Amino acid sequence: MTNRLHRQTEKLKRKVLALASVVEGNLAKAAHAVLQDDPEAARQVIEADPAVDAEEVDTEEECLKILALYQPVAKDLRFVVAILKLNNDLERIGDLAVNIAEQVGHLGRHERSLCPDTLGEMVPRVQAMVHQCIDCLVELDPETARAVGAADDAVDELHRSMFRYVTDAVHKNPDDVEDLIHYLSVSRYLERIADHATNIAEDVIYMTQGEIVRHTGKPAG
Repeated sequence: MTNRLHRQTEKLKRKVLALASVVEGNLAKAAHAVLQDDPEAARQVIEADPAVDAEEVDTEEECLKILALYQPVAKDLRFVVAILKLNNDLERIGDLAVNIAEQVGHLGRHERSLCPDTLGEMVPRVQAMVHQCIDCLVELDPETARAVGAADDAVDELHRSMFRYVTDAVHKNPDDVEDLIHYLSVSRYLERIADHATNIAEDVIYMTQGEIVRHTGKPAG
């Protein structure tokens, strides 16, 4: 039974890593679509979302099947529970990538000069966090996972800076309010993606060390 459980958990890991790869790719396309005004890239992200949703459901069912059939304990149980949780975070990152891509249809009708520099700085930082949280999952590396949590603070500050910029710009140029709100929405979606990447990193810490760092009052980093 131990060998069968091992095979099933390895299969589960491969499934969630495949989903992670697709989600990371969709995020890259969505960010490119917004920054470069590429409606075709945006369309690809939106059309790929049902497959991401289906894979998330299938992975959840596999987790529940393992729990029911093998009743894992200790490290194996932590692994399955962590996969169950981070699987949902990956699906939410996929949804947020779609939300970003959907902004292209609004922004593409207007001048791109309003795009704040802060947004261009947020994108690579958030992409790096997502890539890093996937790396720590592949390697089951809690130290890399803690670095993801530490990086989240910088993204939060960039989002606050974006909010201040938009507030000030709206007062100065009220006619630009619609475009600015769409850019602020993109910033908010990126900030939420960073939060989900942090959740995944925290799940890796739980998976590998049995330590729950959420709601403890101390940062993952």
